[in-house]
Amino acid sequence: MQFEKAQERAKELRDLLNYHSHKYYVEDNPEIGDYEYDMLQRELAAIEKEYPELITPDSPTQRVGGSADGLFEPVTHAVPLESLQDAFSLDEVRAFDARVREIFPDAEYVVEPKIDGLSVALEYENGVFVRGSTRGDGVVGEDVTANLRTVNSIPLRLKSDATIEVRGEVYMPKKVFAALVEEQEQNGEKTFKNPRNAAAGSLRQKNPKITASRNLDIFVFNIQQYAGEGITGHKQSIDFLKTLGFKTVPFYNKFDNIEDVIAELQRIGEIRSSLPFDIDGAVIKTDSFAQRAEIGSTSKFPRWALAFKYPPEEKETTVVDIEVAVGRTGVLTPTAVFEPVLVAGSTVSRATLHNQDYINEKDIRLGDRVVIRKAGDIIPEVIRVVSHAENSEKYLLPSVCPSCGANVIREEDEAAVRCVNPECPAQLLRNLIHFCSRDAMDIEGMGDAVLEKLVSNGLLSKASEIYTLKKEDFMTLEGFKDKSSQNLVDAIEKSKQNDLAKLVFALGIRHVGQKAGKILAEHFETMENLMNADLEKLTAIEGFGGIMAQSVVDFFALEQSKREIEALAALGVNMASQKEKIDNRFEGKTFVLTGTLPTYSRNEASEIIEKFGGKTASSVSKKTSYVLAGEEAGSKLTKAQSLGVAIISEEEFNEMIK
Repeated sequence: MQFEKAQERAKELRDLLNYHSHKYYVEDNPEIGDYEYDMLQRELAAIEKEYPELITPDSPTQRVGGSADGLFEPVTHAVPLESLQDAFSLDEVRAFDARVREIFPDAEYVVEPKIDGLSVALEYENGVFVRGSTRGDGVVGEDVTANLRTVNSIPLRLKSDATIEVRGEVYMPKKVFAALVEEQEQNGEKTFKNPRNAAAGSLRQKNPKITASRNLDIFVFNIQQYAGEGITGHKQSIDFLKTLGFKTVPFYNKFDNIEDVIAELQRIGEIRSSLPFDIDGAVIKTDSFAQRAEIGSTSKFPRWALAFKYPPEEKETTVVDIEVAVGRTGVLTPTAVFEPVLVAGSTVSRATLHNQDYINEKDIRLGDRVVIRKAGDIIPEVIRVVSHAENSEKYLLPSVCPSCGANVIREEDEAAVRCVNPECPAQLLRNLIHFCSRDAMDIEGMGDAVLEKLVSNGLLSKASEIYTLKKEDFMTLEGFKDKSSQNLVDAIEKSKQNDLAKLVFALGIRHVGQKAGKILAEHFETMENLMNADLEKLTAIEGFGGIMAQSVVDFFALEQSKREIEALAALGVNMASQKEKIDNRFEGKTFVLTGTLPTYSRNEASEIIEKFGGKTASSVSKKTSYVLAGEEAGSKLTKAQSLGVAIISEEEFNEMIK
């Protein structure tokens, strides 16, 4: 495509994508399907790859790009992001009104929900998003621009060329929070306690892709700075923010008397458990900006606003059972079953007990009278034990897996008890999905839905059986015809030739990721050598820690693991390293990659370095030979400069590999 046509089409695609993104994420009223949107985005990405100079800050392709390393720089807020004084009773609300009306008898108030998230400032120049920062202490926050770009409801370009700074609350929707907690439970990870902690933890990730995966959202509720004229009140300002394309606080009503304000507070309190987002109260603000200026602020809070807090609802009930489920990663998760009780608008009869440490800390036993509540008004949790049942005993998780009967283990570095049997039925689907994934055996077409159908139809009970599937097996599944079935059989056959590194990663050995799998394959060269390696040989490998080494030894000690690998080998799956090596020009050299390279992904650059005998590392040290730096290189570049490590561009790298 010629440059002029590419430039015109890129602008057209940006406008289309930004329009449809607003319809989907802000208005909740999509006009096109996900597939059509993805095709438009892919077309734009292809144009930008051919002509990088056409990439603009408001391009939808820039929502997730580069690394946030070094971006958490301090930002001094030109207009402080003030906190609000809390009120816990209606008498305090009436007293607030009396103070305001001493100065302005005709004062009007706007009442809105107080979203429970992380407060941020968004800055726009000529309509383009240029910087986003956390509230911090109200005066100095942190630059989190790269991560805020991943929040789809934040417009990268406004519907006007306004230069403006606004304040909003980044939050995690209840459904997203519940799913994340479930995933963390299944993986044996420490769970977030509430949506606010989850939002804050997600927004401050060094890797924006992790932030993007958390599906954060935002409500904008305030203008911090704006040079335009004609906006005199709070309600009017939110109406104006809507016209610019912001997703504003969902409801905000204006009242001219305090009794109506109190009625609105009570209404919000009654509906808060049914809202799709978490709130920690409601906010009352004097509407008139002129009146606000005269009312003023204390050293801590504005006098013209108040945050009304709702008390958490707690109920007492009896634990009648403790059920233990096995998650996708083998973690045993205990769940308390108790007599049903109404809490925060819904009937609750179950609550996770997380792990043995949690049970021990609260001394939860069968038959206990306990107090429960909903964490963040969402996730039921046991707060404390009121009394033990007569002759009750301390509760201990089972020593064998409830699903397969294999012995369970608890590693020193984690609280979770885990089943490590690769043939455990409870872990089957998760293991198969991982086995077939792109970074593992990379079997094209064998996605989650296909694998789920194969398992539910009794066609798969372990990974090795993938290589026994025939075209006729796929044709028994709904939606499969001759061509699609043959494509899958061909993809399975092709995967047999993968390098040993892919197979090692595909096995799902605890703590062994993609990079560790590659290290093991290159070092031991064959699966047989790896299976026979002891702890001493494994820990002698540079970059291979004791925890990973023990996991490898434990995995290959299992009879189930040995049987599975024998089956894979018998079915023709490659069991040897096939590492391609061009020459040894980088032998003894260590590269660190940082920033976004113009043409290579980090995986591609790493593979090239390894083909020339070099290796890559994740952090810069005195032993680093080169830092290959792209755009938006952060703290790794700074450290390399301070240590005097050689810094090269992609262009210089290309010269080195000619």
